[in-house]
Amino acid sequence: MLVPFTKMHGCGNDYIYVNAMQHPIVHPEACAVAWSDRHKGIGSDGLVLIDRSYVSEADFAMRIFNADGSEAMMCGNASRCIGKYLFEKTHPWPLPVREGNGYLETEIRLLTLSGIKTLYLHINNNEVESVTVDMGEPILEDAALYNPNLVEGLSTPLPDREGTGEGLLVDGIFVSMGNPHYVIFTDDIDQVDEAGRILEYHPAFPQRCNIEFARSIEAPSGAVGGAFRTRVWERGSGITMACGTGACATAVAACLSGHAGRESDIVMDGGTLHIEWRESDRHVYMTGPAAFVFDGEVEIP
Repeated sequence: MLVPFTKMHGCGNDYIYVNAMQHPIVHPEACAVAWSDRHKGIGSDGLVLIDRSYVSEADFAMRIFNADGSEAMMCGNASRCIGKYLFEKTHPWPLPVREGNGYLETEIRLLTLSGIKTLYLHINNNEVESVTVDMGEPILEDAALYNPNLVEGLSTPLPDREGTGEGLLVDGIFVSMGNPHYVIFTDDIDQVDEAGRILEYHPAFPQRCNIEFARSIEAPSGAVGGAFRTRVWERGSGITMACGTGACATAVAACLSGHAGRESDIVMDGGTLHIEWRESDRHVYMTGPAAFVFDGEVEIP
């Protein structure tokens, strides 16, 4: 049985998207593993199913499966891609469109495993140029995701890349954006290659964890707020080009630690996201692009 799919990416964070409203997937875990393989499959960071919402408060729903088949709670990059996918592939568009600041704008209420997220689509010439996602309020304490009593173990020196034996002292900040993140500010962000593999499974994180290594950089000309070069180790996928919730967690951690104010540009391997942690409602707003890669059909394993 062949299933139509669309491959999309947000700042290089690429997923396979299937319209489950038309093509239900019975075993998405197995499909995610087979299709995500970059040598024997389509190649991606995982599988995203776009479906109808089963609650009246949301317009659509998403499920996301990592490349290892595990189900994720939420993905900021994927949610932006879903907004572009739905607007440009749904005819006629069923939701209101209004005039924005030099563009048209429409909203989508998207149901995820970490709650309903509102997507604000910025439209020009019938194409979605960028999407702002209301990611909700960050959670700084969650016993189900983080055990601070075990944080001392996170300060154990980890093996270093240069073989000097000095290792890396890990001292980070926990932030949940509906999924767990541990943000570490360090000049050597490339240590995430080794450290992420270890820290993802650390006992301090009962459900494993996404790991971000970040360092402050000079903000681009005209940018509002600070800027950080960030590398991401995603739970269930390993190193990825970008992570939307990881960018949000990095910006929140930077604000909490005094590295930045309420707004930051997060520069990842695949691109840049602008993050605002608004003081008015304490919600985090993420703005960035989404892009189509190609369409195709794939056989269910």
